[in-house]
Amino acid sequence: MGVSTSAPEEGIAVVTVDFPPVNALPVRGWYDLAAAVRAAGADPKVRCVVLTAAGRGFNAGVDIKEMQRTDGHQALIGANRGCYDAFAAVYDCEVPVVAAVHGFCLGGGIGLVGNADAIVASEDATFGLPELDRGALGAATHLARLVPQHLMRALYYTSRTATAQELHRHGSVWRVVPREQLRESALELAREIAAKDGYLIRLAKAAINGIDPVDVRRSYRFEQGFTFEANLSGVADRVRDTFGTGAGTEAHAATATATGKERQP
Repeated sequence: MGVSTSAPEEGIAVVTVDFPPVNALPVRGWYDLAAAVRAAGADPKVRCVVLTAAGRGFNAGVDIKEMQRTDGHQALIGANRGCYDAFAAVYDCEVPVVAAVHGFCLGGGIGLVGNADAIVASEDATFGLPELDRGALGAATHLARLVPQHLMRALYYTSRTATAQELHRHGSVWRVVPREQLRESALELAREIAAKDGYLIRLAKAAINGIDPVDVRRSYRFEQGFTFEANLSGVADRVRDTFGTGAGTEAHAATATATGKERQP
């Protein structure tokens, strides 16, 4: 359980997230993920990082239960800073990051894959931001890197999800494969990237980041300010408390998506 790093092949590091039951990460988990990605990218022997997850789905966002059982705003501040750190670590990783996504990819998961360099997804993968149903705001910055502007807005306002096939049609998912082929397909792409010269691939990553039209760090930080306002005003707690019976967790959203209860666009 937690975040682990392996080196299955020369030039490739695999960072795996495992927080049962649905990979809703606690504050410490986001920081551990950031540290693992940064360390992998800083290793001179690594030329590509694969970001993957164990269990039922890729990522269900933050652990809202941790916020609900913590007095004051310390858990919220920790989650915001932790997510910011993890998203930035993926974006700023010295080498390309390939996200291997299966099952549900929600909330903070969108922040991770939206900042990745390439995405390989299984046929059962779904992507969405249920933030408005959780009393939060954020990661529209990253969803906008996956789908066109008007679709991003519609998905954000409705909390609906999009399938891997739909994202593939928009060009943001590299390949869609059966679940059992996901790891090998992600490694296949990573292998092709890792075959490049290590110094040159680092220059390429820095150059591509440098010409990005949107500063994803600043844009996401701006969004986070509205999450703080929602919490200080009390509306965040009110929305979380009314989200289903005994809900208010990303785990509930992940279960709904995994069983086909989430609406599709």
